[in-house]
Amino acid sequence: MSLLFIFDMDDVLYDYDWRLRMSAMTDITGLPLDELRRRWWHNDGEWAAEAGGFASAAEYLSAFEKAIGMPVDEAQFVEARAGAMTVWPESLAAVRRASELGTITLLTNNGPLVSKHLRAIAPELVDLFGDHLFTSSDYGARKPDPVVFERVLAAYDVQPENTFFADDMRVNVEGAASLGITTYHFGTPQGLHAAIEEFAAART
Repeated sequence: MSLLFIFDMDDVLYDYDWRLRMSAMTDITGLPLDELRRRWWHNDGEWAAEAGGFASAAEYLSAFEKAIGMPVDEAQFVEARAGAMTVWPESLAAVRRASELGTITLLTNNGPLVSKHLRAIAPELVDLFGDHLFTSSDYGARKPDPVVFERVLAAYDVQPENTFFADDMRVNVEGAASLGITTYHFGTPQGLHAAIEEFAAART
């Protein structure tokens, strides 16, 4: 029996300070937070990108620049994203334990530009996850839509009852649970570790 462990990234494996990222984007673009939200961080911009609305990183960047109204250096965009993240070693230890019990994979709500640079943005995950670092845009749907979980299960050929998912957002946990996936609404790294052990022990 093969077990699959799916992990969110932000506020599960890293502390993610979205406002710090937006502050960096303000420095890059000269636009304040409210204007960045109005121009891009909404259903037709970033959320659409997370759901696969842009076919490539280049297409994403072009749409972003058009919405913002100016060219944006790709390296600066990536640096702003990475600079808002602080790794939680205890969470990575829990993921490492999961890797001893089954297959681990990442599922983070992000668009194709983040997907392209994910190894640079989250370098601590590379040795752990290897080729299993994915954003929602890679699956063409975003959490909490059950479709994204269905596509992950299909990609790994694993049944829901043999799958574990951890996320900090209850709505995302509920989306996975609707398919019969065992879930953990992230609270602490210690709680994550315990949930992983409990899930695996029930299937030995």
